[in-house]
Amino acid sequence: DKGMWLEFRRVLFRSQQGYDRAITVFSPDGRLYQVEYAIETVRRGTIAVGVKCKDGIVIAVEEKPRKLQISETAQKIFQIDDHVGVAAAGYIPDARSQVDNARFFSQSNKMIYDESVEVETIAKHLADQCQQYTQYAGVRPYGVALILGGVVNNQPQLYLTDPSGTYISYDAIAIGSGSDSVTDFLEKTYKDELTLDEASTLAAAGIYLSSEDKEGTGHIRMAHIKTESGLYELVSDEQIVSYANTAKEKYPHDKN
Repeated sequence: DKGMWLEFRRVLFRSQQGYDRAITVFSPDGRLYQVEYAIETVRRGTIAVGVKCKDGIVIAVEEKPRKLQISETAQKIFQIDDHVGVAAAGYIPDARSQVDNARFFSQSNKMIYDESVEVETIAKHLADQCQQYTQYAGVRPYGVALILGGVVNNQPQLYLTDPSGTYISYDAIAIGSGSDSVTDFLEKTYKDELTLDEASTLAAAGIYLSSEDKEGTGHIRMAHIKTESGLYELVSDEQIVSYANTAKEKYPHDKN
């Protein structure tokens, strides 16, 4: 009986050494499975899109409220500072934690340097935190990716962060469920000289491409950061309807 118990403990111990069970253990082929699982969480989230244009930044997300849910407050779009907004995909409670961190960091930067923080600086700060959570035992990676957009010194800036600690600048990007096809769509249709309205239409088309809901706009949330004012503002429901109608006319494949 004692021998069987010792063998059971040895088997149990070996099973607990699985490369997908510890954040600090690389697999023989050089992979951190827990980080990859966190990135998979992002891929299972509803779509989020960011588009940079000559007039500013557009960020848009799909939200799927339940029938009796009061959905006046956006759950996946956040304001970081007067000039910076965020769209999230993945495990949204993790997004709220990172947004709170980014808000504190942004305000601290303003108090210390008396100038608006660069979007890249926020992206690097959040990415550094994500990277820390891939390196130490007893923690798990963040299960969320963020699209950060803003305007600094009349220059639109758009960045993506992910659970691995990577941060990259983009002209247009999509994250979440169906993001590969939406990113392909953006690569084919994006132009440097897009206006804010055209970029908003493109973002709406991207959401329709990924979403199961091809009608209505109740599942779309959108925000602008305009180059002219440099300020973050939510887009009204009426404006979203206009962008959605234009998207359906201009990109008819979204009806398929």
